[in-house]
Amino acid sequence: MDPRLHEIFERQRERAPVMARTTAAERRERLKRLRAAVVKRRPAIADAIHADLARPRAESELAEVHHVLQEIDYAIRRLPRWMRGRRGRTQLFLLGTSSRLRIEPRGVVLILAPWNYPVALVINPLVAAIAAGNCVVLKPSEKAPATAHLLASLVGETFDEREVALVEGGPETAEALLELPFNHIFFTGGTSVGRKVMMAAAKHLASVTLELGGKTPAIVDASANVRTAAQRIAWGKFFNAGQTCLAPDYVLVDAAVEMELLAELKTSIARFYGESEAERRASPDLGRIVDDQHFDRLVDLVERSAAAGARVEIGGEFDADTRYVAPTVLSGVTAEMPAMEDEIFGPVLPVLAYSDRAEAIAVVRRSGAPLGSYIFSRDERATEELLRGFPAGGTMVNNTLLHYIGSDLPFGGVGASGQGSYHGYHGFIAMSHVRPVVRQREPALARIFFPPYEGRLFRFAQRVVRWLE
Repeated sequence: MDPRLHEIFERQRERAPVMARTTAAERRERLKRLRAAVVKRRPAIADAIHADLARPRAESELAEVHHVLQEIDYAIRRLPRWMRGRRGRTQLFLLGTSSRLRIEPRGVVLILAPWNYPVALVINPLVAAIAAGNCVVLKPSEKAPATAHLLASLVGETFDEREVALVEGGPETAEALLELPFNHIFFTGGTSVGRKVMMAAAKHLASVTLELGGKTPAIVDASANVRTAAQRIAWGKFFNAGQTCLAPDYVLVDAAVEMELLAELKTSIARFYGESEAERRASPDLGRIVDDQHFDRLVDLVERSAAAGARVEIGGEFDADTRYVAPTVLSGVTAEMPAMEDEIFGPVLPVLAYSDRAEAIAVVRRSGAPLGSYIFSRDERATEELLRGFPAGGTMVNNTLLHYIGSDLPFGGVGASGQGSYHGYHGFIAMSHVRPVVRQREPALARIFFPPYEGRLFRFAQRVVRWLE
């Protein structure tokens, strides 16, 4: 192990008790410094992300900078209230006591971030960790090197390394960090790596928050406004070139409106990115795939799906030199085709037709609990049936992606799509331990349960318990 990693960790572990005693005012001051550092580098952040992902700067402003500032502002405003905890209710057999829930930091937190949203998925969990009074080690993805370098500068100029430190490096650095006895590990990434993170955490009995992924469905029923559904699905799918854990991974559409939806998807793609393939390739509003490995995987997925019988309705064009993948819609897809094997994580959208809701629900359940789901319907009964039909980390009705940005809403997966949630208060709690403190006063009712158990007081207690049942 790099001795510097061990040194950073030990210095933070020594500092953790000091951080635990910080007041709301002191934590807010740290958050304000973070906010000022982000604002100062606002144009540079978009430039760095563009260098890594060729992502449109408008998308980076919306999904990264704006959302980060919103999370910081939300925490600054509400932190004193969060830190107060609350009184516990006194039940009958706790008469003579008072109780309170204390919110305490976990200690030293490790945040392992991915490349697809390389600023927000570092800073948003950092906001929660600082608000909760933790020391933090950040490890950004090596696949977004320009952004990682910028974040290293931002963190280094903003925080004492004993409190917040950022380390750069590849998978070997992440593996070395996972050998250290952190109190909590926050990981965003794929399910297979998430399992390894959880195994590493188990060695030290560290708590974890795992933000993973899965095959997020968009379901369009016969009652939906098909044009609106197509526009919102296309936006959510091709934002960041489809490299979003919450992007609609595939569409399940009622067979009665399948042709209409396919036509509207093609119309939406043409309106957003250009009528011709040449215009789409030149569009400044389409990002690129992060690396050759992911590019080759997407090419193979489309080619194997087409060979299995899927039809390319639009797109299907690739350029290896620039890692361009055209916005692609596949129709005639079945649940057994390559496009339905794993999370796509790119601008390829399979469309599957269904004849009844039970069939659609079965397809979703077959892929496991997704991180998100999208239901397009104007039928409340049908919407409720779909909501009851399968678990998901979160659901949005009649739009995509937007539920992620709500600081009041918990964001997280379930089962294979994740464990735990964050944003706003939910992130503060994820990075905290809620400690109940019960204070005994005299006289205490609990003494009626003392031995000998055949005594008069105990028989009285038994009668009271039966009466309360």
